[in-house]
Amino acid sequence: MIEIAQKIQELQDEVGKIIVGQENLKRDIVVALLSGGHILLEGAPGLAKTRTISSYAQALKLSFQRIQFTPDLLPSDLIGAKIYDPDAKIFEVKKGPIFANFVLADEINRAPSKVQSALLESMEERQVTIGDKTFPLDAPFMVLATQNPLEQEGTFQLPEAQLDRFLLKTIVEYPTKAEEKIILQKAISRDTTKLSTIFGKKEILELREMIEHIQVSESIYDYICNIIFASRDTELHPEIAYGASPRASLALLRTSKALAVMQGRDFVIPEDVKTMAYGVLRHRIILQYEALADGIVTEDIIRNILKDTKLD
Repeated sequence: MIEIAQKIQELQDEVGKIIVGQENLKRDIVVALLSGGHILLEGAPGLAKTRTISSYAQALKLSFQRIQFTPDLLPSDLIGAKIYDPDAKIFEVKKGPIFANFVLADEINRAPSKVQSALLESMEERQVTIGDKTFPLDAPFMVLATQNPLEQEGTFQLPEAQLDRFLLKTIVEYPTKAEEKIILQKAISRDTTKLSTIFGKKEILELREMIEHIQVSESIYDYICNIIFASRDTELHPEIAYGASPRASLALLRTSKALAVMQGRDFVIPEDVKTMAYGVLRHRIILQYEALADGIVTEDIIRNILKDTKLD
């Protein structure tokens, strides 16, 4: 297990040759990749989201596609369509950009709901239907969708049921002053930096299989259940309108296992659960309008839940 953790750290170091800082983002990408889930990224423009994802694709020898979501985007622009070939007099399938291992759905909330639904169906089913044919998506398949918190005009809000499909929501932060200085110093060289392949598809799928066998004690199962149930306790936390679904319990378990592997353990500890709780819950807990008006944010609620929830 230590060797696996060292290999994952080697991957993080390789990506770190291009991406300065953003440790939470890099951790969550690997956690989601090992867990077989998808990530919702929220952050201002210019924080290297695209570059980070393309760097992982390069270091893992995976295919990568970026799709800019716009109000005039059609589902066929995403998944593909049947195109008529006048020479052969037949319809041929032209696959869309969804057929990649890493798909960056940039500004997902700018596309109409029918396009969002097409993407989310691909995420859930891991297959796409074009005409009368169904095509499986190549594993590993991971969607990283971005939202810009600064601009809300002309956007289509993602419904809670669709948000719940994302394993994690990660807040992409501004770099520190020291990190920004390093970014400036690396500005020219990182455009020409070629990353080595650390491991590929076969190893990723083997790691996913391994995660299924990570040990989880009865007390950790209880701890996860208590956290999720606390998110639904509107008497204890009156700021909450809707709490997390059972899907959140599964997400918290899977991500905690993945984090344990990243840290060289074959068992989950409470710190794994606490660390991943923020990413798992921040898009699944819906606050009351009054709480939002008072400036209360979901992070505060999660912090209080973790503080109040004790390990049995």
